Amino acid sequence: MNNSKPWKKYPLIASELEEVNQFVQKTIKTPHQSLQAALLQMADNGGKYLRPSLLLLAAHAVGKANKQTIKLASSIEILHMATLIHDDIIDDSDERRGNVSIQAAFGKDVAVYTGDLLFTDFFDLMLNAIDENEYLVRNAQTMRKILNGELGQMAERFNLKQTLDDYLGDIKGKTAALFRLAAEEGAHFAGGNIDQSNALAQFGENLGIAFQIVDDILDYSGGKQLNKPTLEDLATGVYSLPLLLALNQPALRDKLLSLLNKKRQMTLADMQKVQSILLDSTVIDDSRKLACQYAQKAIDNLAIFKPNPAVLLLKKLPNTLLTRSF
Repeated sequence: MNNSKPWKKYPLIASELEEVNQFVQKTIKTPHQSLQAALLQMADNGGKYLRPSLLLLAAHAVGKANKQTIKLASSIEILHMATLIHDDIIDDSDERRGNVSIQAAFGKDVAVYTGDLLFTDFFDLMLNAIDENEYLVRNAQTMRKILNGELGQMAERFNLKQTLDDYLGDIKGKTAALFRLAAEEGAHFAGGNIDQSNALAQFGENLGIAFQIVDDILDYSGGKQLNKPTLEDLATGVYSLPLLLALNQPALRDKLLSLLNKKRQMTLADMQKVQSILLDSTVIDDSRKLACQYAQKAIDNLAIFKPNPAVLLLKKLPNTLLTRSF
């Protein structure tokens, strides 16, 4: 299983991630044979299984993982896959996890239905695992936060007046909400009390914000080693943290406006000029500093827990994500 490789050195969850992977593979079913193969490849190629890992570690932080948490970890990974497929349609991305994306291989119409199909798989697994109304509602609320974050980001495309608060509000929804749900569900369904569940929920949210900021930094500064193309956000008018910080500096703003005003007419050379302006400034370092602040907030959220192997791994996770070594 490719997904669990980063966690092989952590026997605590390695076998459980294998179970999650098997559950995901068993759950994803479509009558279209080539599409089925592509989905299974997507599930097993290059994905970090970060959200399932977070859920399982949260479970071990308060107790033990169980069949219920395995199902919930699987459901969250399938939900994540569905959002990735829809993101690729919106961004017209040809590549996902180092392979041809579903929308590039099969067309946008098939990709829309495939993402929708995975949403139904998510709900089936979630409903099979949960019989508490509170957490059925919590899952529905998380879906709404994710979609509102995506819609907020779309509404801000090519908006030179977008604020840092706008940006943070969008990433709290589109990225951090699922991190929060994973950590909270792991704690709750492993027997954690309300304080433990709340602390891990906040940990997940802060971790998700830090993760997305680093992801946005990588859109300008890296990519191939992470199966992620660079400048993708810029090409689609998504102005993430490094660019927003640059636009708040008059000298950099003056350099950028003539390029950004071209919007969808920007050429690759134009985008590379924007990239060069950002990389030659302090905005990448400034963005990383903000990511570090959220990473530290996440670590601080774990202060109520007594040390155990899972808690120690969770405390290491924010800084691991800052360097994106997996």
